[in-house]
Amino acid sequence: MSTFSFVLCFLWSFLIALFAIPSVRSLAFKKRLLDEPNSRSMHESSTPRLGGLAIFAGFLSAVTLFGKVNESIQCMLSGAILIFFIGLKDDILPVSPVKKFFVQILSTSILLFIGNVKITSFQDFMDINHLNEGIGYFFSAIVIIGITNSINLIDGLDGLAGSVIMFISFAFGAVFYVNGNHPMVSLSICLAGSTLGFLRYNFHKADIFMGDSGALTGGFILAFLSVNFIENKPFESTIALVVAILFIPILDTSRVFALRILDGKSPFVPDKNHLHHVLTRIGFSQKAIVFTLISLNLVTILITWYFRELGNTFLVISEVIFAIILVVLLRIFER
Repeated sequence: MSTFSFVLCFLWSFLIALFAIPSVRSLAFKKRLLDEPNSRSMHESSTPRLGGLAIFAGFLSAVTLFGKVNESIQCMLSGAILIFFIGLKDDILPVSPVKKFFVQILSTSILLFIGNVKITSFQDFMDINHLNEGIGYFFSAIVIIGITNSINLIDGLDGLAGSVIMFISFAFGAVFYVNGNHPMVSLSICLAGSTLGFLRYNFHKADIFMGDSGALTGGFILAFLSVNFIENKPFESTIALVVAILFIPILDTSRVFALRILDGKSPFVPDKNHLHHVLTRIGFSQKAIVFTLISLNLVTILITWYFRELGNTFLVISEVIFAIILVVLLRIFER
């Protein structure tokens, strides 16, 4: 694929999402498909939650028109469509967590068993290389479902989830471009473009939210990119690089789950302990929170990339230590 093709992917996805949002927003208001403020909300007024419609329209149309769709991407698109529709249904009428989880399992199974998209090696991380086939399938499923939901969990602040999806998409696009994996570059660029079009209306104060249809679908696509990157081993320390690229959603999800378990609560019970909640209590504005977290993610990627020759084990342990230091600092400043 040429650079012009990548530009087309980006512009098409961006413009479709950008121009679709006003119509989607109008429809949401007309049908009263609104996110009402509650005790955990960061917004203060009723806000449409169908932004995922525009994001997915821009992404899917750009990929199918200008992207290079191979067999694994075809399977990913099939799974993404299923996740999109269960997310869309939840944006319109509440869906039980069991049903949403079942669809995630189904979509993940399409990737694993039909697309053969799975992790087969830890690449010397903790001196582990080849994985048993059963362990490989199980671990890959945990990774895909975990990343899918981590994006949804972080979607609680104007512009945050969209910025995280866009930033991670650009990051994957850059590393895939350096490696010459053009199908994955086009996929990353399409997701980045459609999310950027949505962000025009999502920064504080947001005119529309992406909803589960946007967050879950975006998370699933990023999970596919992550597993593909790890399995193709384009560079040294690819596991550490993926952890760095996904640093903010991994940090946020791991932190809130750990705190809930330590408090004797279910890790799946919502609360106000996410990173954006903590930074708000410290005194950050919504825009400052988005800028701070994206900047932190960028610094983590650059440091990991610079030291990638040190190996997965050293770098992943360093990333964990860095995450622990950040969590401790947040506790200190919050007090």
